[in-house]
Amino acid sequence: MLTVDFDRLGVEPGARAIDIGAGAGRHSFELYRRGADVIAFDQSADDMKAVADMFVAMELEGQVPEGALARAEVGDALALPYPDAAFDVVLISEVLEHVPQDDRAIAEVVRVLKPGGVAAVTVPRWFPEKVCWALSDAYHEVEGGHVRIYKADELAAKLTAAGLEVRGRDYAHALHAPYWWLKCAVGVDNDENPLVKAYHRLLVWDLMKGPWQTRTAEKLLDPVLGKSVVFYLRKPGASGAAQ
Repeated sequence: MLTVDFDRLGVEPGARAIDIGAGAGRHSFELYRRGADVIAFDQSADDMKAVADMFVAMELEGQVPEGALARAEVGDALALPYPDAAFDVVLISEVLEHVPQDDRAIAEVVRVLKPGGVAAVTVPRWFPEKVCWALSDAYHEVEGGHVRIYKADELAAKLTAAGLEVRGRDYAHALHAPYWWLKCAVGVDNDENPLVKAYHRLLVWDLMKGPWQTRTAEKLLDPVLGKSVVFYLRKPGASGAAQ
């Protein structure tokens, strides 16, 4: 399940890319499939071991273009171990809401992005997230949980102040907002609730089959209920490998 629209981002084969806070690797894998030289970067060594193993499997199965490179590395998003202007493409998806010092994380995104390079930043959207917080303290009051709710204009202002140009804004995963409201209402760990189980089956069906009914519904609902807001950005300056 991708939050970022890679066609809109514009990733070219050979572009040097980093997925900060890669987690299970969903966006890193798509970058690799598109021929990028990608680094999946996260603080979790266990997650990065699993992602590295998947990179190997993807290459063995012929899922990636010849010459594409991928690796997984462990570290701190507030102190990226890369030189200035190292990447053509930077992704940081569903990460900033977890980071108390989000300005430092944004500054690192800008620092490692080449002039002319592109970035995608995603966070939970204000209204769906506000409902989750209202329904359940357990939703966000956990170790490593969400520390803030962003308004889209607030985040856009932070990204602009840090030196990025906002080139577009989008919303994603409208079908997931009611699912999380339901989980928050019955208990975020109560996966055996019949309504939660039924809705989860719907989401799995949508993910695996992509039926027109749910795809059309989500497309229509995303502007209103999309659980994530996505910013497409560019660092001013000479064009890099990704346009």
